[in-house]
This record gives sequence, C-alpha cells and structure tokens, in this order.
Amino acid sequence: MFKKGLFYLLVVGLFVLSFGCTNYNKILKSANNDLKYETGIDLYEKGDFTRALQFFDLLRAINSGTEKGEKLTYYTANCYFQLKDYDIASYYYKRYVQMYPRSKHAEEASFLSAYCNYLSSPRPSLDQTTTYTALSELQMFIDRYPKSAKVAEANRLMDKLRNKLEEKDYHIAMLYYKMADYQAAITSFKNLLDDYPDTDFREEILYYTTKAYFEYAEKSIVKKKKERYEKTVEAYNNLKYMYPESKFIKELEPLNQKARNHL
Repeated sequence: MFKKGLFYLLVVGLFVLSFGCTNYNKILKSANNDLKYETGIDLYEKGDFTRALQFFDLLRAINSGTEKGEKLTYYTANCYFQLKDYDIASYYYKRYVQMYPRSKHAEEASFLSAYCNYLSSPRPSLDQTTTYTALSELQMFIDRYPKSAKVAEANRLMDKLRNKLEEKDYHIAMLYYKMADYQAAITSFKNLLDDYPDTDFREEILYYTTKAYFEYAEKSIVKKKKERYEKTVEAYNNLKYMYPESKFIKELEPLNQKARNHL
C-alpha cells in the first residue's frame, strides 16, 4: 500500500513538473513580454535562478535604460552570484553600475563585483590575475564610496588577497633557493621585504638570505667572493638583531664564522 502511494506521488510530481516546464516554455515563446517579465521575477523570488535567467536574457536588451531594465540587470547578476558563477556575476554587477550609476543598488553592486573576483581568486600556487583584479576593484570601491559601511570589509578582503600574493612570492623565492639559483633567490627575498615590510615570513627570509649569500659566495669567482661573504655576515647580523631568540641563530653561527674567516 505504501509503495503504491509513493508511486502515485512520484507520477503526480513528474506530471506537475512536466506541465510546469511546458507552460514556462510556452511563455518563453510567446509575444507577451509583460507575462515573461512577471514569470521571470516570480521564478527569481522562488529561488529558481537558472530558469529565471532564461526570461531575463530575453528581456534585458528590450528594457535597457528603463526601470524594468535596471531590475533585470541587477537580478541577472544576483542569479549568477547565487549559482556561484562569479565571473559572469561580476560582469553583470559591473555592467549594472555602468548603466545605472545613481540607482539604489549601485554601491552594493560595485562591492559585489569586486567581491566576486575575490571569491574567484585561486590558491597561491596558481596564476593571480584575478587576485590583482579583485584588489584593483576593491580599491576603486573604497575610493568611490569612502563612507560606505562596506569599506572595513573591503580592506579586510584586500589584506587577505595581499597575504595570498605574499605567500606566492615567498614560495617563488624558496623555489629559486631549492634550485640553487642563489642570485634569483636573494633578489626575490629582497623584493619580498621591500613589498611586504610587515611580512610574517621575515625571520625565515633573513635565515634563507644568509644561507643563500654564503652558498653564492662559495660558488663565486675569486674577485666576487669578498663582497658576498660580507653580505652573508650582514644578513646574519640582521637576523640576530631582529630576532635575538631565533631558532636559526645556532645553526647559522658556524656558517657566519666561516664567512668571517674568509674575510
């Protein structure tokens, strides 16, 4: 009895779904744009974002510049955001701001355009083009709406993105070091300290810089050795001055002494 009832409900559900799909298709193909608009808005409010987009895509162009067009563009961006298609969502939020810069949702859309790029930013090991785009758009949002309640959030997101770029640059420098390309490693470590003066990697950077200079000096031609041993001692002293309790000092002390002996 239970199985029969379940089968009956399944059949009825499929019939209703089939009828609903057929009905929506008829509306999509009809010439009644007002009905299409109302149907699309209804689907959006019910959370059926994929189907709502079918109606919005048909209506945006013919309603461009109107109150309906504004709503359609904003809802289109929201649909893609809810569907986690952040690249396209960002595009429509940006387009909304461009087309309707004085609308009540312009500030929100400007932030969400940047936020979509933030969400699309990949892990540090991958290409960071989207991360740079997100940083640029978040800064533009802050410049455009300096009194916005979202400014603090935008700054927090920017800090996270910068940390990601910092981590990527640190791993690149370490890759040079592990490949024994000491000149490139030293340059990369120096750039890291210049670009991120408050970096959490500073102690490790000074440690590896000391080791890199020593190895670089060891492999250098005679006339270059003195300068690079001096840099070894300098890097060691910087580490010892900034981190007198550093766990690396004991390990580096013999290396520092060797560099001094060469001098």
